[in-house]
Amino acid sequence: MHADLEALFRLQEHDQAVMAIEEELAVLEPETAALDAELAQAEVELTTAQRGVEEAGTRRVELEGRIESYRVMQERRRQRLEWVRGAKEASTLMAELDLARTVLAKEEAEWIRSADKVQEAERRAAEVESRVEQVRAAQAPRREELAALRAERSDRLASARAKREDAARSVRPGLLGQYERIRRGRARLALYALHADACGHCYTAVPMHRRQSIQDGQAIVTCEACGVMIYAPNP
Repeated sequence: MHADLEALFRLQEHDQAVMAIEEELAVLEPETAALDAELAQAEVELTTAQRGVEEAGTRRVELEGRIESYRVMQERRRQRLEWVRGAKEASTLMAELDLARTVLAKEEAEWIRSADKVQEAERRAAEVESRVEQVRAAQAPRREELAALRAERSDRLASARAKREDAARSVRPGLLGQYERIRRGRARLALYALHADACGHCYTAVPMHRRQSIQDGQAIVTCEACGVMIYAPNP
C-alpha cells in the first residue's frame, strides 16, 4: 500500500475514535437539557411566587399609608368642625366626615384582607420553594452521574485528539490539507473503500483506469463526483 495512503488510514482511524467519543458526549446533552429545563421551570414558578409576596406586601404598606392619611384628614375635619359657626359650613364638614368614614372603613377592611393575601402569597412561595428543593434533590444523583461520565469522556476525548494530532504530523502537508478539506465537506470521512466498481461514499461508477490505480494502491485517487479518496478494500 502507498505510504501516503497508510498515513491517511492511521489518521482516519484516529478521527473515527475522536468522533466516537464526541458522539458519546453528545448523547449526554439531551438528558442534561431535560434536567435543566425541569429545574428552570420550577425556578420560574418560584420567582413568580416570590414576586407575589412582594406585591402583596407592597399593597399592604400602600393601604397602611392611605389609611393613615385618611385618619389625619379626618382629625383635621373634626378640629375644623369645632371652630365652625355657620350651619352651612358645618353641614358640609359633617357630610365630608361621613363620606370619609365610609371610605376609611372600606380601606381598613381591605387592609385586613391584605394580611390574608400576604399570608397566602407567603404560603404559596414556601410550597414552590420546597418543590424546587425537591427537584434539585431528585436530580442530584443523576447530575453527579452525568458529570462523572462527561469528565471521563472529556478526558478520553482530549487524549484521542492528541493522538490524532500526532498522526496528522505524519501526513504530508499538501495531502493533509486535501484530507481536511474533504472532511469539512459533506462526507463524514475522507477515505472510502471501493464498492464493486463504484465510490463507497456516493456510489458513482469509477472508470476502469482509475479503478486499476485504486486496486494497485500506488496512488491517491479521488472520486470524480463527490471528491472523497477511494481505496481498495482488503480481499
